[in-house]
Amino acid sequence: MSKQPQSDRYITGMTIRRKILGDDHVDRTEARKTAFDEPFQTLITETAWGNVWASDGVSDRERSMLTLALLAALGNFDEIPMHIRATARTGASKTDVLEAFQHVAIYAGVPRANHALKLAKETYAEMEQEAGKK
Repeated sequence: MSKQPQSDRYITGMTIRRKILGDDHVDRTEARKTAFDEPFQTLITETAWGNVWASDGVSDRERSMLTLALLAALGNFDEIPMHIRATARTGASKTDVLEAFQHVAIYAGVPRANHALKLAKETYAEMEQEAGKK
């Protein structure tokens, strides 16, 4: 895999990504990165994390709620557990997440919100179980 020079935006993005998702998650993702998906990983690190998440226009808590609502509304359920786990670092509470998914129910559909809530409940239960093992 080629070692491309890292832009300031990439470095900022990686810092924010680690802050929000945690070192363990990012380290696992980086370990699985190949030459094939390296350009994609660079794109999301620079753009999603280095631009959008790095903006101070809204708080991490608010951005977390927005992200979860958008993922649910668009039916992108695979990333919901990752972003539920991130709420431990963004400050979005369970009540915040419930409020976001209630908006999804009204504006995007009850089935999507219902599935998002199911994933959130499962992920919170896993997180509580993991915390009990520490």
